[in-house]
Amino acid sequence: MSQRELDSAGITGPHLRDSYEACRQLNAAHGKTYYLATLLLPPAKRPFVHALYGFARYADEIVDDLASTLTDDEKAAHLHEWGEQFLVDLDGGHSNDPICRAVIDTVQRWNIPRAHFEAFLHSMAMDLTVTQYADYEALYEYVYGSAAVIGLQMVPILQPSSDAAYNYAMDLGVAFQLANFIRDISEDLDRGRLYLPLADLAQFDLTRADLERRVVTAPIRELLKFEIARVRRLEQASRPGIALLAPDSQPCIDAARVLYCGIADAVEKIDYQVFTERASVSVPRRAQVALPAWFRAIRARRAGRLPRTTMTR
Repeated sequence: MSQRELDSAGITGPHLRDSYEACRQLNAAHGKTYYLATLLLPPAKRPFVHALYGFARYADEIVDDLASTLTDDEKAAHLHEWGEQFLVDLDGGHSNDPICRAVIDTVQRWNIPRAHFEAFLHSMAMDLTVTQYADYEALYEYVYGSAAVIGLQMVPILQPSSDAAYNYAMDLGVAFQLANFIRDISEDLDRGRLYLPLADLAQFDLTRADLERRVVTAPIRELLKFEIARVRRLEQASRPGIALLAPDSQPCIDAARVLYCGIADAVEKIDYQVFTERASVSVPRRAQVALPAWFRAIRARRAGRLPRTTMTR
């Protein structure tokens, strides 16, 4: 992380700066699209977004690292211990954890509710005990904590003009998560999990066993079309919320919207062969989205329409 970004954000003290840098490195290593979108924010906002990503990624690595030799029970114990210590530190206003130190600083600066982190940790714990979901309502309990609250955490930093932005942010966060579920079906099955609701499978006379065979049949193709349509409905519903954000935040979120939900387009382009190919947004497409967004971001910063303030909810 550049000194300029840390200085612009008013982040002082070597340990705190190191913590933000550790979070940035997690974002750069694991969140390629997310990291690219973050660069479209003003320098003063980037460190806080890196911190939130660092928290989510660190917890996710405890749960999902396929190279880990820990059992699910051991992972659950590690997650519980780490999460409980974070909440204790959050209440105390300080942490010695190299990741959590920056997260707690971000929470304090932007008045982000504790409940969002509790919900996130709850969903991470579900990953170690729940292997499938009966219907979309059951799945939503998981995606609320794993995706919707990420949007809720982000909104204060993006400086909305209206609290209506929070509901739109939830829709967009869930759209991102559902797109990932479609792309990662095979990888998730490797972990013993299925995130496509069983009720959705049943509509196409499918069972989990059909997906476990990892061959795209006509019914599976129709199932994936159905799931992609849900992603697109949520993405469309979220769009008005972008206009409610500070002008210098809008290019970042709009680019993220196009690129993340573009995973659905990528699945279509590989003819739904999610078991043998990984759907990804191409480098030319990333550039096509990012370059115009970059120029919009520069214009918004120069316009300086909104002062740096914090909002509470």
